[in-house]
Amino acid sequence: MRIASLGSGSRGNGTLIEYEDTCLLVDLGFSLKETLVRLARLSKSPEDINTILVTHEHADHINGVSSFAATYGTAVRMTFGTSQGSQYSKQAECKVISSHQPFTIGKIEIEPIPVPHDAREPSQFIFTGGRKYRIGLLTDIGHITPHVRERYKNCDALFLECNYDAQMLADGPYPSTLKTRVGGSQGHLSNSQAGELLRVVKNDRLKYIVIGHISEKNNNPDLALASARKALGNWRGDLFVADQKTGFPWLSLG
Repeated sequence: MRIASLGSGSRGNGTLIEYEDTCLLVDLGFSLKETLVRLARLSKSPEDINTILVTHEHADHINGVSSFAATYGTAVRMTFGTSQGSQYSKQAECKVISSHQPFTIGKIEIEPIPVPHDAREPSQFIFTGGRKYRIGLLTDIGHITPHVRERYKNCDALFLECNYDAQMLADGPYPSTLKTRVGGSQGHLSNSQAGELLRVVKNDRLKYIVIGHISEKNNNPDLALASARKALGNWRGDLFVADQKTGFPWLSLG
């Protein structure tokens, strides 16, 4: 089982999850042309994608979904709220999922995780391959709920949002209303909030942690990494950063 990213940030997101002959794309915020370039970089073609899962309707996560799905006939799944918020319910290839009910696509079991974010019915996901490997994806969440804290334990790999540094957000160029939105309970995770979760979920099983969705104006990778390393202490796994331009390459669990 393995995970890779097409890119992560406010200008577009897309994450690949693969196990045996099943390959899922979680979110797609890039143009069709850009998506093809980024897939090729990871040695994938559009025909390899079984399904696109959409976490929520914000543009950086959904803008590329319609053109990709229409061009290649790719199935799309999202919650009812996301379909209504994006008007995607009108698309024939869209299937509605429950944010509280696990389901399976090909060889991959998927557990939706409801999260607090300023969208209609946002959901993050935990993926299981062969009832053995667990990959957690957790971005676009305003605060860590008890359910999130519990479900993201015992992952083999975790892709976690470190969106902003609190001081940089306070001193930065955003208008006060946007600062309140980003830093609020329905916004994004700060470096310190992400660190709090890492302290809870770190264990010997966790092989990879990738921090991503890093704001270009309110954070920087060095600050995010420093916060994560402080939280992880003597954890022995590998820590990576997902960026906007290149995402991150394939990380394999076995």
